[in-house]
Amino acid sequence: MEKLAVTIAGEITLSKDPGGSMKKWREIFGISQTELAEFLKVSSSTISDYEGGRRKSPGIGVINRLVTSLLEVDRNRGGKIVKQLEKDFGPSEEAFDIHEFASAITGKDFAEKIGAICIANPGRLKDTLIYGYTLIDSLKVIIDVPVHEYMQLYGRTPDRALIFQKVENGRSPLIAVKIGRFSTDMKPSIVVLHGPKEPDKVDAVAIKIAESEKIPLLVTSELVEKIKEALKKFEV
Repeated sequence: MEKLAVTIAGEITLSKDPGGSMKKWREIFGISQTELAEFLKVSSSTISDYEGGRRKSPGIGVINRLVTSLLEVDRNRGGKIVKQLEKDFGPSEEAFDIHEFASAITGKDFAEKIGAICIANPGRLKDTLIYGYTLIDSLKVIIDVPVHEYMQLYGRTPDRALIFQKVENGRSPLIAVKIGRFSTDMKPSIVVLHGPKEPDKVDAVAIKIAESEKIPLLVTSELVEKIKEALKKFEV
């Protein structure tokens, strides 16, 4: 846990927007401003001012107290987030490529950046926040990665977009997401199918799974390098 605390504290300290980074980590841990303020014995407005950049950048003492509080609250809840963050994501690097954002962006902005069309649950996009994305080699993940290792796809948090490459009709990736949820109790905030040239060619079963899981389903044929370049400025 010490390594995780140092990682979080270091990111906040070195961030160009430390307040935004503080907010990002608080939201990843699913802790409200009020709950965090009570734990730190400060006012909610103090937390809000830090996150909104209305107070000068927090010193190392404040950051250490913040990180300690996040970890302690999660421990009191059973430690689910810490367990996820402490996972070793090394074994299947060839199958997927994880990218983390410095702060949240909306699903709507994400879709625009990658030139995507939403074909399921478009109404949820504007209220969906994501903290990163994972580029996935669909064939390698489905064939080579055991279901119990699907958690690795989520990096630091499931509040992300999974971009499945080399997709023909989208059925297999959505089934993998469905099965993976039963194994890990996690699901992505957004699923992107990279490959189908025509959105109306996406398999009806894939769309039904996305709708039943309430996951916005996007389709894009934008070049992967252009996608990575468009999202690079949001990354840690």
